[in-house]
Amino acid sequence: MSRLRAGSADLAMGARMAVTGGRDGWLRALLTALGVGIGVAMLLLAAAVPQALDAREARGDARDDLRMGAQIPAAANTLLIRATDTAFRDRPIRGRVLRPEGPAAPVPPGVAALPGPGEVVVSPALRDLLDSPDGALLAPRLGGARVTGTIGAQGLAGPNELAYYLGSDTLSTDEGATRLDVFGGGLPGEGFGPVLMLLVVVIFVVLLLPIAVFLGAAVRFGGERRDRRLAALRLVGADAGMIRRIAAGEAAAAALLGVAVGGLFFLAGRQVVPLVTLLDLSVYAADVRPPLPLVVGVALAVPALAVLVAMVALRAVVVEPLGVTRRAAPVRRRLAWRLLLPAAGLGLLLAAAAGVAPAGVENQTAAGAVLLLVGTVTLLPWLTDLVVRRLRGGPVPWQLAVRRLQVDSAASARLVNGIAVAVAGTIGLQMLFAGVADQFTHSTGQDPSRAQVLVQFPARADVTAAVDRLATAPGVSASNATLVTGLTAGHDYADLRIGDCATLAEFARLDRCADGDVFLVRDPAAEGRPAIRPGAAVAVGDGGSWQVPGTAREVPGRPDPVGRQESAVLATPAAVGTARLGPLRSDAYLRLDPGRPDAIEHVRNAAAGGDLFASVLTLTGTTQATKFVNIQRGLYVGAVVTLLLIAASMLVGILEQLRERRRLLAMLVAVGTRPGTLSWSVLWQTAVPVLIGLALAVVFGLGLGVVLLRMVQAPVVIAWPVVGLSTALGAAVVLLVTGLSLPVLRRLTRPDGIRTE
Repeated sequence: MSRLRAGSADLAMGARMAVTGGRDGWLRALLTALGVGIGVAMLLLAAAVPQALDAREARGDARDDLRMGAQIPAAANTLLIRATDTAFRDRPIRGRVLRPEGPAAPVPPGVAALPGPGEVVVSPALRDLLDSPDGALLAPRLGGARVTGTIGAQGLAGPNELAYYLGSDTLSTDEGATRLDVFGGGLPGEGFGPVLMLLVVVIFVVLLLPIAVFLGAAVRFGGERRDRRLAALRLVGADAGMIRRIAAGEAAAAALLGVAVGGLFFLAGRQVVPLVTLLDLSVYAADVRPPLPLVVGVALAVPALAVLVAMVALRAVVVEPLGVTRRAAPVRRRLAWRLLLPAAGLGLLLAAAAGVAPAGVENQTAAGAVLLLVGTVTLLPWLTDLVVRRLRGGPVPWQLAVRRLQVDSAASARLVNGIAVAVAGTIGLQMLFAGVADQFTHSTGQDPSRAQVLVQFPARADVTAAVDRLATAPGVSASNATLVTGLTAGHDYADLRIGDCATLAEFARLDRCADGDVFLVRDPAAEGRPAIRPGAAVAVGDGGSWQVPGTAREVPGRPDPVGRQESAVLATPAAVGTARLGPLRSDAYLRLDPGRPDAIEHVRNAAAGGDLFASVLTLTGTTQATKFVNIQRGLYVGAVVTLLLIAASMLVGILEQLRERRRLLAMLVAVGTRPGTLSWSVLWQTAVPVLIGLALAVVFGLGLGVVLLRMVQAPVVIAWPVVGLSTALGAAVVLLVTGLSLPVLRRLTRPDGIRTE
């Protein structure tokens, strides 16, 4: 019992030492708490990501209005709804038109009451957009409706989502509306395939591992002064066991303080989250809620990591009453054991690629990636020591930096470890994304060089006026529009397209054409004669009739700008009387002026002015799977956040190192060293490990990328621009942080920095 009490007393003494010692002690504790706190906040944020995404998906399911299968009959508790989604300057807008069929019609989540005709309920973000100077460019798409309310949080995917519900008294099922009696209950989402799951697993490893690496460095802040304090305790009679317990208590106390600071950072950051939109993704503060077991795990793991790191660090020094032997010449680092971790990681990944995964492919991949990337952490001090030991001569700033690295290269390497791991992981991930992108990228068959936009108007009597308004919209440089309806002759079906010769040439290869001509185009997939023959009597639309002229000629078809090529009858206006064909729909292909960036917005406004349910399709040559795009978007968001927080943590670490050396720096200035020389020495002292770390990161990143590509059986292609960009971003972050530390360096080198007690 006495030993237990003595051990507890030693731990308590260490805890008091972490927060005592006057202004210098509090500053040391504050820097450690900041470094650890930033890492803890990052871990809590990462732990909250799945919960935030689940909350978004749950709100989306609750408002789902997609119905498949048998239609329900109209009743007092039914509602007609139709989607009118649009976009504004690349921001998607979710739109719905509603018409209740009875007093008990369902109300969408987040809406207090259904809007009446000429009324619209909008999301707060859309309301702010409409009230801004840009609102005038968007308002025409709401048909002049009056805003009568806002959509609550339970009816929106995120706080910055643009959405609206527009009331109507004319909506019907004939216009494509869906009838429903309750919101929610949509179809289950598409699951993750093995390649997408591999991407998710590696993304989490790449984003979280740098945080863990920096936490290991942050808990060692103030190591030199701690060792000197422990030496003083040895002088007054403390034995080696007491020293270890005191060091453990001090490390645990500093880490617990960092956990508390990290919790405060997380709570403060949570309130800022709704104000930020990254790649159209926003979440509410209440969504950012990590599971309680993970919170407890972080709160326990960080102090345990601090104690473990402190014990390992003490093995590298001998604390005796007369000083610390770390001031002597450093011992050469051994290479053999540093290769074991990356070799083991590479072996696990190669085994998974070969189909040998007893613990599951995802778990084995995560473990292998962690071990391989940790190889940058284990090898960087050895490689830095190997390089700097051979450096000689040069300008004074260079010599000061090199000498500092030769004495203690590990401290600088620890600051670079996080960036090196992040860069290595990013390179490997980007190689994997590039290698599997073809599996999730599909050609649409569309030809944006012929037209950039397709506007389709539903059948209506005045569709020609709507098309004319579209052609005069600002930014439209050319317009080719056809009136369209369906033809049937027995069991044969084809589209009837009416337009001038230039417009019809978009659908067929015409040798000659004049007003009054009719052409027959056969679907290349069909065999035999055209579906509709010359002289045939055909039914038009919903009940009209027409006889195809006997002079109609068969011509070879041509894919339209959307890539379609189907059986059709192409007629010039003089060949058919449109007045007796009934309501016609219209397809308009538009070319836009590239010098008018808002041309597409004017097109959407003109289309909505002609018909609220007009479809506006922007043509593109390729499209990517939604889940693949979302995962890639998540990587970019996570990488940006991780780099920013690592930069903040690195700044704290550099400031702590400068504070540790302030007496030495002040003495150098006092004996005549110019402040600019010291600034350059600090820059070189950071730049050398950075260059070595980035070179190591490129090697390990390429190795990780090659193995991951082998796992998904994709061709190994090295995207050197991506490698260069990832490396440049890592270097820019480090250099920016170093530059921000220079003002503090100048303040620390003032003459009063020599003063000591």
